[in-house]
Amino acid sequence: MTEKRDYYEVLGVAKDVSKPELKKAYRKLAIKYHPDKNPNNKEAEEKFKEASEAYEVINDDHKRQIYDQFGHRGLEGAGHTGPSGFEDIFSSFGDIFEDFFGFGSGSSRGNRVRRGSDLRYNMTIDFMEAAFGTEKTISIPKLDICDSCKGSGCEEGTSSETCPHCHGTGQFIQSQGFFKVKTTCPYCKGHGSIIPNPCRKCRGAGRVEITRKVQVKIPAGVDVGSKLRLTGEGEASPSPEGTSGDLYVVINVKPHKFFQRDNMDIICAIDISFIQAALGDEITIPTLVGEEKFKIPKGTQYGDVFRLRGEGIASLRTGRRGDQIIKVIIKTPTKLNKKQIKLLEDFDKLDSNKISNKLKNLFKNI
Repeated sequence: MTEKRDYYEVLGVAKDVSKPELKKAYRKLAIKYHPDKNPNNKEAEEKFKEASEAYEVINDDHKRQIYDQFGHRGLEGAGHTGPSGFEDIFSSFGDIFEDFFGFGSGSSRGNRVRRGSDLRYNMTIDFMEAAFGTEKTISIPKLDICDSCKGSGCEEGTSSETCPHCHGTGQFIQSQGFFKVKTTCPYCKGHGSIIPNPCRKCRGAGRVEITRKVQVKIPAGVDVGSKLRLTGEGEASPSPEGTSGDLYVVINVKPHKFFQRDNMDIICAIDISFIQAALGDEITIPTLVGEEKFKIPKGTQYGDVFRLRGEGIASLRTGRRGDQIIKVIIKTPTKLNKKQIKLLEDFDKLDSNKISNKLKNLFKNI
């Protein structure tokens, strides 16, 4: 499978590109590789699709944030697959192609099929669930297609009729002096049709309020602020022909009592005695997957940092795991018996590296 190119590289823009500059760059590529200008040109067709997919992601604030943080892998984890073909591309970018080439997706602005609203769900998970991934079942209240009228809004055995006021166009044309102004038809609200016999369950809306249970697969490596997109799990479209919106699950991660996270690395603090620090020792330390033996080298100093390679959290972008960083904290004993005090005093007399001796030598040199 060919690895996808960086979306900013595809569009030839910097990562801090503004929306107007992004649209300008995409317009240039869309005109250059448009299929009407490159008939039977497979390479141009692929470049057109590639540019359209890149623009769809970078122009969307939610998708752009996910991509900037986690790359292509993050978008796949969030349910993004990109446009499947030219029909999908034209439906997604009807406005921009209308600006570029003078045509749209085939329907007027007044009759354009409306997409259902996107929804947001805030989910809190444990530290370990974020590290290794998990699956959750959540309940989402939303507007869904009425099962009685199947979204038509009409009572069973009846159907909608063409609006007699706008004759199905969904628009009124009003003359104001030398100008003609198009406005949405106030009778059918732009749908072009009216419902003489509304469905009793949804009262002609075509949608009803429900609570749906949704399975959410959370990939390993998510962090606070990660967003997962579940395509089509948002609210149903108010138009029977329309598509449902998406559900965005925003992740919050509970802090761990022992580990802290720094990107893909995890950090922990280990207490040792000054004897262990001086002579070295082998101790058992917790890791994400269990306990592990760790050798403390002789002469370890307060604040020394050690790494366990590959014992951190997996990257959403590459799958490679970070490291476990161990910070050593040397504990000074506060309760000593007489024998311990005597031994330390004897050691003190033999210690030529005492700080006080070093300070004396320093002042002598001054």
